Amino acid sequence: MNPDLFGSLPNRRSFLGRTAAGFGSLALAHLMASEGLTAAIPNGNSVVNPLEPKGPHFPATAKRVIFLYMSGGPSQIDLLDPKPALRKWHGQQLPVSMRKNLKQAFLKPTATLMGSPREFKPHGQSGTEFSDYLPYTAAHADDICLIRTMQTDAVNHDPGELLLNAGTSILGHPTMGSWVTYGLGSESQDLPGYVVLSTGSRPSAGENNWSNGFLPSIYQGTPFMSTGDPILYLSDPPGVDSRIQRVHLDALRLLNEKRYRETGDAEINARIASYELAFRMQMAAPELLDFSQESPQLLEEYGVNREGKRANSYAVNCLLARRLVERGVRFVMLNHANWDFHHGLEKRLKQYSHDTDQPTAALLKDLKQRGLLEETLVLWGGEFGRTPMGEPEIHGGEPGRDHHPTCFSMWLAGGGIRGGQVVGRSDELGLYPVEDPVHVHDLQATLLHCLGLDHTRLTYHHMGRDFRLTDVGGNVVNKLLSA
Repeated sequence: MNPDLFGSLPNRRSFLGRTAAGFGSLALAHLMASEGLTAAIPNGNSVVNPLEPKGPHFPATAKRVIFLYMSGGPSQIDLLDPKPALRKWHGQQLPVSMRKNLKQAFLKPTATLMGSPREFKPHGQSGTEFSDYLPYTAAHADDICLIRTMQTDAVNHDPGELLLNAGTSILGHPTMGSWVTYGLGSESQDLPGYVVLSTGSRPSAGENNWSNGFLPSIYQGTPFMSTGDPILYLSDPPGVDSRIQRVHLDALRLLNEKRYRETGDAEINARIASYELAFRMQMAAPELLDFSQESPQLLEEYGVNREGKRANSYAVNCLLARRLVERGVRFVMLNHANWDFHHGLEKRLKQYSHDTDQPTAALLKDLKQRGLLEETLVLWGGEFGRTPMGEPEIHGGEPGRDHHPTCFSMWLAGGGIRGGQVVGRSDELGLYPVEDPVHVHDLQATLLHCLGLDHTRLTYHHMGRDFRLTDVGGNVVNKLLSA
């Protein structure tokens, strides 16, 4: 077929609108060459798959990432970093000498300290202490590397989320999953390289948390649904079958290849591959959501079909995360929102911990039993933590805690991370790091290192200079690594 025959079409936009029905706004890519879908373009240019697997900079200890993102900021003082001294100081004002350089979003300097009622106990051979709200996660203490001295530069949600996920608080920059798929491509044949699963409300910064920023749109995260069509509009509309779709796609491909020959625009590669991926996903995605081959015992361990919409949604997403990485997806992000407990801390933290603890632990166990944990890096945490000071009761509810960017906790497991250890120590109140502070840029540099990527070399030229995930900072934290 001669693509020039299409040159006389009066309205390309309307043609695309008619022929692309059923694919929505999906903007991710897929391997086309394996099925002869790559077409040669004159003048030495060709339509190539931007997500074709690429080699790392050096030998990697991880092939993929699952980021369990607890949006809103979980309270490390009540979950991961025991502070018995807070009980002694409970109800007293923070000494003036300790208020210097303290960033607070809403609290006044005169706010009083609030001890945690939670009980912490050591677990595993490592003796790592976890809160009684995390009994399932605590059972995996020897697989977990717990960082108790995380630091960020942002005190509010939007900039904090962006800094953690994109390395900067400025909108329009690529997120971790985008950088990873840009650097390594994807091993998946029928699914996107970067998938996003969500439970509860949207994160404060919304889709900016999985944006491709200035990278080609093929590297953006693809939100999946846990029920029905994994992606909206993936199913064929009435009266359209796969044969008709194939004819439409062939015509679209010819038009896009013609345009690529004229402009060399990389976004056209993304457009071609996106349509092809959507076509392939129409068969692959339904199988992904078919849990009939999973044992009843495994479903029970994850907590699938538990009471409560939020609890069941997160359990399903954890199981989906395992199934996604098993099928070669490079980066899976699970959003669980919203842990922003300025009031009602005791009741709400109990509920959120209950909803997430069992499925998280089941995911670690499942990955380990299948031999996937060794090559899958699992990361758990939020954009910042919560203050040792309490916020007053609001509208008759229980008190809560404010944002705390200066010192909070996150944990990692698998993929070259040395489990069974605690990295960093905070002061007796949990205000500041005493040893081994870890900035979010250090965390990002370490994550990329596990994937075999040098964070200073993984760059993209934009607006006259090279950009990277870690901005102008970041150091690999060797203490986190198994070797």
